[in-house]
Amino acid sequence: MTDPLSEALKARFLDAGDTPDALLGNATLETIASRRSCRAFEAKPVPLEILRALAAVALSSPSKSDLQQRDIVIVQDTAIKARLLDLLSAQAWISGAPSLIVFCANNRRQRQLHETRGLPFANDHLDAFFNASVDAGIALASYVIAAEAAGLGCCPISTIRNHAQEASDLLGLPDHVFPVAALALGYPSKNGQISPRLPLRTTVHVDRFQEQIADDVAQYDAHRAQVQPYAEQRSSDLYGTSDTYTWSEDKARQYSLPERVDFAEFIKAKGFKLD
Repeated sequence: MTDPLSEALKARFLDAGDTPDALLGNATLETIASRRSCRAFEAKPVPLEILRALAAVALSSPSKSDLQQRDIVIVQDTAIKARLLDLLSAQAWISGAPSLIVFCANNRRQRQLHETRGLPFANDHLDAFFNASVDAGIALASYVIAAEAAGLGCCPISTIRNHAQEASDLLGLPDHVFPVAALALGYPSKNGQISPRLPLRTTVHVDRFQEQIADDVAQYDAHRAQVQPYAEQRSSDLYGTSDTYTWSEDKARQYSLPERVDFAEFIKAKGFKLD
């Protein structure tokens, strides 16, 4: 009988080896390895008390130096939610998300502590922005794991940063607090698919970084096109269509066009120094 963890990892990675015996039967690892993004939900919203409890679980995750520079905004107001979903509507499925959460980086509290204690804020540079951003990312990942363990489906949405200023205004975010990502979630109406990832040899290194991108990406492109082909081709009006549309083509097209070019100015306007 095949172990569920081994099955999930072999579905995810072309070069997944045998799972160590010590990890077999671990339900937590099985859940993480087999996770699927959910973009189709039942109409009913998730009760606020569940969203709050999951936020508590997520905020139990690690934080840089115990600074706790992340906040979670649970969007319940109908008008605010509708406007945020409208901002994110470039992806059509988002309109059907019954619940919406926004994960924010918060460097404001730390600065307030310095004011209260009468001590200088001596690290007013890029690291302040970076630490808070990573803290928010850790909370987001932890919330995803918690939500899915509770039977919910979810999908992170980075495109909220395409509209960072308006989202910030809608949520009343003060200086040194900014949105990192949104999370659409609800009760799944259908199961998603395990998305294959790049081979482990491409992204897992021992002792020193080693790069062999060409062969690995070509192999991954072929495999992904077979098991999870793209339903549509990105920016076909500019680049045309291809009979062999692949992951690498899609990602190259995605970042061939300017996006969030005003984000640095937004962050500076929030009071951060990026030098």
